[in-house]
Amino acid sequence: MIAEIHYSPRPIDDSFSREVFRKYLNGIDPEKKILMQSDVNSLRRFENTIDDEINGKAPVQFAQTVNDIYRKRLQESETLYKDILSHPFDYTKDEYVELNDDKLEFPKTDADRKEGLRKRLKFLSLEKYTELLDLAKSGKDSVTAHATPDQLETMARQKAKRSMDLYYSRLKVKANDNDRFNEFVETIVQCMDPHTDYFPPVEKRSFDEDMSGRFFGIGASLKDDDGTIKIGTLLTGSPAWKSGQVNVGDAILKVGQGSQEPVDLTGYTVPDAVKIIRGGKGTEVRLTLKKADGTIKVISLIRDEIVQDEKFARSVIVASDRGKIGYIYLPEFYADFENNNGNRCYIDIAKELVKLKEENVDGVILDLRNNPGGSLGDVVEMVGLFVNQGPVVQVKGREGRPMVLEDHARSALYTGPLTVMVNEFSASASEIFAAAIQDYKRGIIIGSTSTFGKGTVQRPFPLERGSMGMDSGLGTIKLTMEKFYRISGGSTQLRGVASDIVLPDAYEHSKYREKDQPDALPYDVIARANYNPFRTGYNISTVTGQGNDRIKSNATFNQIGVDADWLDKESDQPYPLNIDKYRKRQQEVKDTISHIEKLSKLSQPMTVSFLTADSAKYGADKDKGDRYRAWLKALSSDIYVKESVDVVGDMISQKTLVRN
Repeated sequence: MIAEIHYSPRPIDDSFSREVFRKYLNGIDPEKKILMQSDVNSLRRFENTIDDEINGKAPVQFAQTVNDIYRKRLQESETLYKDILSHPFDYTKDEYVELNDDKLEFPKTDADRKEGLRKRLKFLSLEKYTELLDLAKSGKDSVTAHATPDQLETMARQKAKRSMDLYYSRLKVKANDNDRFNEFVETIVQCMDPHTDYFPPVEKRSFDEDMSGRFFGIGASLKDDDGTIKIGTLLTGSPAWKSGQVNVGDAILKVGQGSQEPVDLTGYTVPDAVKIIRGGKGTEVRLTLKKADGTIKVISLIRDEIVQDEKFARSVIVASDRGKIGYIYLPEFYADFENNNGNRCYIDIAKELVKLKEENVDGVILDLRNNPGGSLGDVVEMVGLFVNQGPVVQVKGREGRPMVLEDHARSALYTGPLTVMVNEFSASASEIFAAAIQDYKRGIIIGSTSTFGKGTVQRPFPLERGSMGMDSGLGTIKLTMEKFYRISGGSTQLRGVASDIVLPDAYEHSKYREKDQPDALPYDVIARANYNPFRTGYNISTVTGQGNDRIKSNATFNQIGVDADWLDKESDQPYPLNIDKYRKRQQEVKDTISHIEKLSKLSQPMTVSFLTADSAKYGADKDKGDRYRAWLKALSSDIYVKESVDVVGDMISQKTLVRN
């Protein structure tokens, strides 16, 4: 499938085999505390034959052989950490630990492995020891208030051991043959590019749920309480709420699918537990719960549809001295392809625009920060809400001419002042939208220097032969089939979309963008599509210049940039294990992060209010209402939103001058 469908398939040869070999071993033991260099050496007989396994020329043995060794070494490592944590640490010794996994090598000797693990455990214990010292000093805790430093040191190691026990129990859960083989297949496909993925069946279902905003479950959020999965909140009207037998704080010990043998959740993370609690509509899930009084109960619930409407578009009104500004938040480009009546983000955005127009707003902000993308079709239609009919994006497969995708609306729904907020984590469909708005000169892009840089299109294909639908017992491969290009001709791949007005932030130096991925596809350019700029009534260049001048002279944004630069340099340094140097380093980092957080909040919050049409939207569910009000409060103090409001204000002022 990769050879026939992928946009730019790599040859599956010895070179490819060596990359899979390296990535797989580093992936299952990133901190280099399980496997030994001797294990890697013994596995080198597979280094140039994994391609033969993939191509059917050799038995599939690599993943199984690795897992057999891994399980043995996992037991050794577990015994080792327990032994290390049974002895006190000397926090006066001047030594450092390397926390950057990319700089670590597999230990060559047992002594090397023990020393590397000792430093990691000392760092973990030191973190907990200093916390206990601070707690004891505060006098707020009766247990620590009268404890000696030696007793606190022992307590810190006990806490560290508890954390490691949970960590290793999760490693054991993941060390089964199925999960390891899934990781092996995922490593293979991701060597093609970072966005080609393999989904086992349960992961594919989870992916579909995220895209649609709907799933079939019990209507309870989960939380991790020191390794125990507990009920966090209940959704009013959900199966869990209706049963009257599930309470906030209940510990979930086991999960059973109907009459099947239940699965023990020991070692499970919250996301993994969620995946087995969800399932098909009308199916039974049996939860073994430990109640607050210590009693154990088995509760049978029938899964029903749960709508994650908090993941859908929402809007508010921001008061400004230059007009009333509509703010729309879109967390992702969601689309429910399986349900004709399901939510589509472009339809929801249209509804929000209609409501904002009824409120007589003078300008609109669309917030795409942290939006990872989603439906290509929806972003095309969404651009059409803001521009007249025309091209939105160009899509090109590995062969043939580019195809120009156009919106279907003859005229724009909203034609007033517009800014689009982005950051380093705005990706894919977010970048298509921002690029189109920028190319049409329809609005102003404001945020980080550039967006994520994902300019590729993926589609899912079931692996089971004869499977015509999107579900397969063998799982699904999500293949990169095409690249998309701006209507101006350039790709967003690697480079992303450069903001018109750049706002310094804490994540500017983060190594998470597409350009930081070694297997990312390259940037390129194709011919420009035929389009004409949108007539806005204001000069984009003038407004952009005003905004950038304002930022250059803004002491707050400048200081955020200075702090971000400092954090970037510090993050790549080994960490001290001497308590005095550790405390100094921790305090400096903590103070810098707190400083950025403080600078990012306005001293005088803006006046932000929900729309009249939404007045009763969050009243039925108290927990949901509380979360909405907390979001509203955070929004009112967001310095980045405030700058976007000011930019929209510049547009409003310029349009007023033109009109006069």
